[in-house]
Amino acid sequence: MQNNTKIFRLEGKVQHYAWGGSDYIPALLSRQNPEKQPFAEYWMGGHENAPALVVTAEGKIPLNEFIAGNPATLLGKTVNEKFGRLPYLLKVLDVKDMLSIQVHPAKSAAVAEFEAENKKGTPLNDPKRNYKDDNHKPELMVALSDFWLLHGFRSTEDTAVIIGKIPELNFLIPYHDQKDHARIYKHVMTMPQHEVNQALQPLLDRIIPLYKEGKLEKSDPSFWAARAAITFNEPGRIDRGIFSIYLFNLVRIEPDYAIFQDAGVPHAYLEGQNMEIMANSDNVLRGGLTNKHVDVDELMKHVKFTPVEPRLIMGSVEMETPEGQFAETRFKTPAPDFELRQIWLPEGEQLTVPVDTADIFFALAGKAEVKSGDTSFELNRGEAMLAIPGAEVSVKAIGDEVVIFRATAGI
Repeated sequence: MQNNTKIFRLEGKVQHYAWGGSDYIPALLSRQNPEKQPFAEYWMGGHENAPALVVTAEGKIPLNEFIAGNPATLLGKTVNEKFGRLPYLLKVLDVKDMLSIQVHPAKSAAVAEFEAENKKGTPLNDPKRNYKDDNHKPELMVALSDFWLLHGFRSTEDTAVIIGKIPELNFLIPYHDQKDHARIYKHVMTMPQHEVNQALQPLLDRIIPLYKEGKLEKSDPSFWAARAAITFNEPGRIDRGIFSIYLFNLVRIEPDYAIFQDAGVPHAYLEGQNMEIMANSDNVLRGGLTNKHVDVDELMKHVKFTPVEPRLIMGSVEMETPEGQFAETRFKTPAPDFELRQIWLPEGEQLTVPVDTADIFFALAGKAEVKSGDTSFELNRGEAMLAIPGAEVSVKAIGDEVVIFRATAGI
């Protein structure tokens, strides 16, 4: 580490998943994209699949290797003893097409199941492998636009109303339980494919024309069911994840509001842009709205079938400028792996934040001068930096107002 430097420029990695948009992330990163390639996610973390690069005087070093070289110093004593690695992964997402319905395992389950698949000899890159690492994956997302998602099971009362008023779903009434959704969800997830086709085809025949004619609102589950059918159905196979669109909460989040998704809560991102932070994991168990591998038996082991009341989170004020203006807000969750903060500074204002572990700063808007010790540089929109323990990071807004997300550990 040169000259006792405490802050470093950081270069993230773009993930070009097919569901991503082609404009938002390239514009954010000031990159050209003439071929309209999908830019789905921008990763800023130390995950081995796509580690960010730390810019040092000796060259660019993958963040996971950079930290592994001296974890006690670069993570701080507490975080190093608990995790031994950077515990979080920070991302920007641009969701153009719907993502798969998914569930993430709890930590203990991830450890056990990862080891079990290793003993079977299943390669890590096998598309039918369920566990890519030994970690859980709680997530927090902050909306950067109007954002739509599915999040947990509806109340049993709402489910009764929906399957009662939609004629094509009336056949599910005998499977409905007032206590939880285990019985009805198991039924739709284990139905033979030909029965799924028979049940859903009449519904799709009715709602797809309405969708194409612009007669369905996004607040109507049938809007997303029709879109899912157009996106994911294959000849002879209607995606059974369409049932879940009617069983899960359909949630719209306005910009600057957040939502937390813990282990076992089924969810799916539908549309919009967000800032996301999660435990450093890539473990995903899919439940539909996908052409990828779906292991129903494994999925059912981890799903929480109890109804969820979606709870939107607002950032709580942690620090203010000397003039008493909001300067840093904190999105609180129960996850020890991560915490997301948001710095907002009007032109000319300045804030100094102490750092006691490896923190990642990402500029969403504006231009800032950042300084710690003898090191300083400009952080422009779309740029990131790493700060390590002992840094006293001074952030000053230059020109327009500055919005910076700051990722840190949650302990």
